Amino acid sequence: MRTGAESSADAGTSAIDGFDVVTMGRVGVDVYPRQKGVALEDVETFAKYLGGSPTNVAVAAARHGRRPAVITRTGDDPFGRFVHKALKDYGVDDRFVSAVPDLPTPVTFCELFPPDDFPLYFYRFPKAPDMEIRADELDVDAIASAGVFWATVTGLSEEPSRQATLGALEARGRRPLTVLDLDYRPMFWPSRENARSWVARALEHATVAVGNLDECEVAVGEREPYAAARALRDRGVTLAVVKQGPKGVLAMDDSGAVEVPPVPVEVVNGLGAGDAFGGALCHGLLAGWDTERVVRFANAAGAIVATRLACSDAMPTPAEVHEFLGLQEDE
Repeated sequence: MRTGAESSADAGTSAIDGFDVVTMGRVGVDVYPRQKGVALEDVETFAKYLGGSPTNVAVAAARHGRRPAVITRTGDDPFGRFVHKALKDYGVDDRFVSAVPDLPTPVTFCELFPPDDFPLYFYRFPKAPDMEIRADELDVDAIASAGVFWATVTGLSEEPSRQATLGALEARGRRPLTVLDLDYRPMFWPSRENARSWVARALEHATVAVGNLDECEVAVGEREPYAAARALRDRGVTLAVVKQGPKGVLAMDDSGAVEVPPVPVEVVNGLGAGDAFGGALCHGLLAGWDTERVVRFANAAGAIVATRLACSDAMPTPAEVHEFLGLQEDE
């Protein structure tokens, strides 16, 4: 397991008397096959890792020398204990992770069909503990004081997590670096329209929005990248980040729009790339870099993780990202 206790020379200013990054939402155990190109029913060996998108973002931030914490819930079971151990090993504060006695810690399986097919199978039954996060149990001071607060659209899909997520966003008072990850997962919602109505509520409190083209379409009804970015900006978002897949990343802020091309790599598992992007995005924003530098760095971090099997365990250090960018520029 890769530890999170690595510092960065350009880590920038930390949050005063608080966490650099606080994320909120899904957690679980990722069970990944050790064989590529094999259907799940035929896989013979697996490996388990810490999982859940906002949890992985916190791990990625720790790899960049940041002080992160995650707000989530597990089952009171062996996998829940694994989550706590893994978080501590990665350098992520687990004080806001509590157990729900009667619900199991979620497990997620995937299949690996590189370069672009990675089916996911979520076992979050009868209900995932991370959807039992409650507004009256939140440490609003920690949320309000964090350098970055990272919330997800999935957290809006069910109560009581929905009101807890909205309450946490409101506690920020639209402070800079309040991020809404537009991670729309259709299996968690009754319809796209239902999701859009709740995303609209959350966007009222966000200063940064991050999503791919499909997620942007769900959020604001626009799929064309520039139209989607402008629509997010019209909702009051200061920085809109639109992932365009093979066309790279578009970012739009007060100074205009920048596009960063994709980084060609041999993909092993594309599932953790977005979380690596998120953690690196947090790092660059906290460091005060200009938007193009932030997105280029985050894009490279995502590309590195796509070449590795795991998600959490694969998150790169700043030195690895800078070396990777240097190699790309030398080609």
